[in-house]
Amino acid sequence: MPRNIIHIVGTGTIGTPLIGILTSRRKSLGIDEITFQPDLTEIRNIALVKGMVNHGAKLCLPEEYKDEYASTGCKIDYDAKEAIRRAGVIIDCSPTGQASINKNNIYSKFEGDKLFVAQSQDSEFGKDYAYTINDRALNYGKDRFLRIVSCNAHNIAALVNTIGIIDGNQHIECGRFVCIRRENDISEEAGSIASPKVGVHKDNNYGTYQALDAASLFKSIGFNLDLFSSTLKVNSQYLHIIHFDICLKSETTLQKIINRLQANPLIALTNKTLTGQIVAFSRDMGYLGRVLNQSVVVVPTLNLRKGKELSGYCFSLQDGNSILSSIAAAIWFFFPRSYREKMTAIDDLIFGEI
Repeated sequence: MPRNIIHIVGTGTIGTPLIGILTSRRKSLGIDEITFQPDLTEIRNIALVKGMVNHGAKLCLPEEYKDEYASTGCKIDYDAKEAIRRAGVIIDCSPTGQASINKNNIYSKFEGDKLFVAQSQDSEFGKDYAYTINDRALNYGKDRFLRIVSCNAHNIAALVNTIGIIDGNQHIECGRFVCIRRENDISEEAGSIASPKVGVHKDNNYGTYQALDAASLFKSIGFNLDLFSSTLKVNSQYLHIIHFDICLKSETTLQKIINRLQANPLIALTNKTLTGQIVAFSRDMGYLGRVLNQSVVVVPTLNLRKGKELSGYCFSLQDGNSILSSIAAAIWFFFPRSYREKMTAIDDLIFGEI
């Protein structure tokens, strides 16, 4: 078994804060070393690369890029292939589509004593995973490739798991979700739109990939759920918002539902209705602007119709829940029997109320 080394490929909106959180909590999480390969097309972000090195991460590059980075004053610790060889867990945060290319061209050639984790929309990369949702589907010693589902899929799954799966039994009839997505991250140049843009339903059963991925998580633990999502992109760089409509099998009360949401440590409740206020909280109280909750439910919007149909709004905290699951996957690989206990090292980045 290799040392407890995590190698991160890509320094975008997930890779960069992931490196920051892991380096700051390295010892308490039981990690020996963090190495990373930056986005190779972003040499202009050299200040960001140097910042991650100053935080304690080790810079790794392919041979053909070493001179270019060295000329800017960067100290290069390992060759990119050597970094993968040394690491026990490799987390791929590269741009869309690249993770599967890396799997076919690089990762699949390594022996089975490593775990490869990807932030990818490609369902073929590996087993779908979201922390606390389908952990019992993980198979230690056999699972080599895990795919972390999207932030909105995390959000949907957290709601369904909390409200619709009780004591291991299914209490949900169906769930309908409209994902109102931001256009892009404030750090990104591409992706801006001039006006709201509706999405297309590409799957007859699930609509868009958000519900498809959420349903996949539950299938891995024996539940076949009726979930359907639609998407709408708005010209804002703030949070994703989800409108949900969940039908339950038996009548309940709104207070009981709120109590269940409140009891889930990964779901935050809020009375705030402006996305900017949630972003401000993340900026001021999170780490590197990130809060790692799976969902933020807006309590004033909750409505229970006829005792069975719950509707309301919730916020997806950008990439925070995906970062949480990436960390959990890595710590599970290193400490399969005690990873839940280890994960308490980042409890201060998870809030009960926003």
